Amino acid sequence: MRSHVSRVNPLSLLLCGLLVALSGCSQEDASQDRLEDEFEKMLTGATLEGSFTVWGRESEPSRQEKYTIGSVTKLAGGYWTINARIEYGNHDVTVPVPVRVEWAGDTPVIQLTDATVPGLGTFSARVLFYRGQYAGTWSHDSGGGSQFGRVIPAGS
Repeated sequence: MRSHVSRVNPLSLLLCGLLVALSGCSQEDASQDRLEDEFEKMLTGATLEGSFTVWGRESEPSRQEKYTIGSVTKLAGGYWTINARIEYGNHDVTVPVPVRVEWAGDTPVIQLTDATVPGLGTFSARVLFYRGQYAGTWSHDSGGGSQFGRVIPAGS
């Protein structure tokens, strides 16, 4: 019996690999675009209702917070502007909040780092959104804590 060894043209192999890579990139880009569209739709007009805790005051009950989102706008470089009415304690302000959004797979994570929010002060936060819920950490001056709640869609 004769053994048949097939020879693969290296150029064909390279072109095939390139096509697979390019098709994967466009699918990945389309998938990311879809995730960003869903994120924008989820937050635009939504209300975030939940609670926050303060580190060092764990024995106290959590406090109520409410964010009413007017609009969400994607900017360049992973930055977004979230126009929100922020209500907690004696505070009630409506401000544009510039955030960076990173993705943990299909999960958006808002990052705010030492950002001054007019009328409230300087904050840092990491907040993730998943299946109609949000959870994260926040810090303000020398304090901080955790926050969590639900996303109530626009029109609900």
